[in-house]
Amino acid sequence: MSFVPTGRDMEHGLSDDNRRRYARHLVLPSVGEEGQIKLLKSSVLVVGAGGLGSPAMMYLAAAGIGRIGIIDDDFVEESNLQRQIIHSTSSIGDAKAKSAAERICSLNPGIDAIPMVDRLTESNALSVIKDYDIVIDGTDNFSSRYLIGDVCEILGKTWIFGSIHRFEGQVSTFNFEGGPNYRDLFPKPPPPELAPNCSEAGVLGVLPGIVGTIQATEAIKVILGIGEVMSGKLLTIDSLTMITRVLSFGSDPERSRGSGIGKEGESLKSISPIEFVKLKSEGWKPFLLDVRSESEESITSLEGTDLRITHTSVPGRYEEIPMERDIVVYCRTGGRSGAVVRFLTQLGYDSERVLNLEGGVHLWSDTVDSSIIKY
Repeated sequence: MSFVPTGRDMEHGLSDDNRRRYARHLVLPSVGEEGQIKLLKSSVLVVGAGGLGSPAMMYLAAAGIGRIGIIDDDFVEESNLQRQIIHSTSSIGDAKAKSAAERICSLNPGIDAIPMVDRLTESNALSVIKDYDIVIDGTDNFSSRYLIGDVCEILGKTWIFGSIHRFEGQVSTFNFEGGPNYRDLFPKPPPPELAPNCSEAGVLGVLPGIVGTIQATEAIKVILGIGEVMSGKLLTIDSLTMITRVLSFGSDPERSRGSGIGKEGESLKSISPIEFVKLKSEGWKPFLLDVRSESEESITSLEGTDLRITHTSVPGRYEEIPMERDIVVYCRTGGRSGAVVRFLTQLGYDSERVLNLEGGVHLWSDTVDSSIIKY
């Protein structure tokens, strides 16, 4: 859609226009003219022109990434505008990929934006991704992330993962210089009830701005070869408390592409409240995990609870749950806790040692202690 500054065009250095536009980069010791030329020669594919893709593309274009590919088969709706800042009210009804391309070219006419009004699928992923240096994930579903991860592993491409849910976000950089990949962190997708999208669960409008900007930062660091890349690390962000955590993970040498390391076809292990109390009285010391919300915790909790993690946050915080102990997971009535048990066993936790508390708080109240409030 516009002119790409190629290596031949820059063989004698930056133009005067570029020196003015990128002046603040040129004075940075870690960037300078050499670094800016690297950015102008680079290419990034953004999968998804929505909440995460919007800030990522805006800052990549502003930084001078020479070629930005945009693949998205969706169209702009009014409900998108609360967070998808690359689009405007006048864009409603337009293809998101084309709307985004027009916006970033108006921001920086010196870069090339390539819109693809299409969905990334198994049939086109190899041909699309191979033409770009780095991929930024702006999707909102696990199937697309596994596809991106597998194709980038095949092609040896680095990709930058981002996810958002209500008030929480996650970022990691995969397949960087042979480092860990997405399946090393999430060998199997969580059950659907653990992974609602934004339309189902809602999202704070500014959160994708935070996460998408961090994704753009990671891409620029990779291109320039500066700083410490989030390879083998998962950054989690809680926008309500502004608490961030960095969890470390590594490559699984036994992982085979497409299969993960989870155990298939196993029945859900559970324990009744009465059995739980009996075994505890005999000296059993399990790790008791509450996967209800903070508001539910304020109503009532089971004595001896070791940790509370809202069930939708478990995929980003599972490292806080010890693998070497027996684990009992509970919620209000046993549904959410059962989903978490399945997810943990798919991650590689011993299926014989991760148990769902049958009936949750309600059955506990009915059979063990009536003072526990049912709600």
